[in-house]
Amino acid sequence: MKISFGSWAFIFGPHARSPLNLGESARLIAAAGYDGIEISGFPPQLTVDATQGERAEAKRILNDLGLEVSAYAPDFTMINPLMERNQGRYLDMVRKALDLCVEMGSPAMRVDSIAAPGSIPDSEYAAASQRLAALWHESAEVAAEHKVRIVWEFEPGFVFNKPSEVVEIYERVGHPNFQILFDLSHAYLCSVAGARQQGETETLPGGVAEFLRMLSGRIGHIHLVDTDGTLYGEETSRHCPFGEGVIDFASLGPQLRAIPGLSWWCVDLAFRSDQERVLRSSLEFARKLAKGH
Repeated sequence: MKISFGSWAFIFGPHARSPLNLGESARLIAAAGYDGIEISGFPPQLTVDATQGERAEAKRILNDLGLEVSAYAPDFTMINPLMERNQGRYLDMVRKALDLCVEMGSPAMRVDSIAAPGSIPDSEYAAASQRLAALWHESAEVAAEHKVRIVWEFEPGFVFNKPSEVVEIYERVGHPNFQILFDLSHAYLCSVAGARQQGETETLPGGVAEFLRMLSGRIGHIHLVDTDGTLYGEETSRHCPFGEGVIDFASLGPQLRAIPGLSWWCVDLAFRSDQERVLRSSLEFARKLAKGH
């Protein structure tokens, strides 16, 4: 198992006032010994509108540092995929992001549902879910032509975050090139805390382990992180360094290692100010977990 680190950790939360560009982030990640980087598509890092010169420079930097790319997370925040009028614009953005994935050698592209929980009237909820699934099916088909996988990161910050909704939308998309991005912190907040769910709260008696079983055969990427079970900024899951939260990695390790077809785990320490302090120790933890220690 190769281990990467998400470069968005250096642009969000406490870093928002002075974010690091891709080169600065990559140098820290490489110096800590990671095999790869998961690229943020948010400024000041590598956006889908990056020029050919900027893309070539980014590729040169990563090559020089010996970093592979585990996935690309483009910025779709201005194009709500649940709104029918945005369907064409969304697909145009998908194509631009896929072109960048191919150039950077990224095997996967991350997506999410963009809209906040509670932003969709109950009367439109089912129709919005169906529209999103149809759009992601088309996106997965386009991505397959580029040999790039689409992976959906569910989380409490975005709508359709109940365990049953994740399974339902996956089945509705119904495309072999569309899979789930399983982030351990989000999985805990969604399956144990039932955070920011629209309507009746849904949790799982078996927590994260049960959620993993529900998604057997559907997971295409992993974000490895701990959490204390609370929300960051009342929006999304709080990310904690390994061992400082409530995730039981000892019991979850065999399930994570048994997921077929994965070559990457990505360490995700977003919304923190101390990433540099825990970069190396997080890598050591992830490698030991991957080896069953």
